Order: sequence, then structure tokens, then C-alpha cells
Amino acid sequence: QVQLVESGGGLVQAEGSLRLSCAASGRAVSSHVMGWLRRAPGKEREFVAAIWRSTSNTYADSVKGRFTISRDFAKNTVYLQMNSLKPGDTAVYYCVADLRNMNEPEYWGQGTQVTVSS
Repeated sequence: QVQLVESGGGLVQAEGSLRLSCAASGRAVSSHVMGWLRRAPGKEREFVAAIWRSTSNTYADSVKGRFTISRDFAKNTVYLQMNSLKPGDTAVYYCVADLRNMNEPEYWGQGTQVTVSS
């Protein structure tokens, strides 16, 4: 079992920045792929970013160049630095973890709201 707790969401103006954190606990956390998904009202769930144990990472095209995912193994924490935020980034952001990939993550956090005003 892996437990995930997000923090850092909030309200920000367009072009502003926010940093999300995800504290992970449980068995073999460091072996899991960690990532972020988001869901905006009325839209499908969307992949945002993922980071592997090797610290290689991948991003959705919509956030590439603006968002950065990082991982602190000592703290079992994953971060999502979000810069140049747009109103279209407004969504509930979920921290997720899985042993293999981000297609259907096994573990989910409770979600944190990010609202970007124009």
C-alpha cells in the first residue's frame, strides 16, 4: 500500500506560479513511478507529468516547457513546479503512483484544486 497526500494548490493569476507537493508513504515507495494527473470540470482526466525511479521524466505537450516534475527520494516527496500558468490549467490535480506506468495508476491522492484566473 502507498499513501499519497498532496498540498500546494490554490488560486493564482495567469502567468503566475505554484508548486504542488506530494508526500508518499508506504511500502517500496521509491520503486514506484510517480506522477500527476488532472481533471477539469466537464473534461476527461488528463496526464500531466511523470517521473521514474531513474528520474527520467515525461510531460504532456500542453505543459512542456512550463511545468517541471522532480523527486526527493530522501523525503519520499514529488513536486510539480508550475510556471506561466494559464486559465486552461485550472483543474483538480492528483498525485498518482504505480509500479509500471501512468496508464491506470494504482494509487491516488485526494487531489488539490488549482485555479488560474485571467
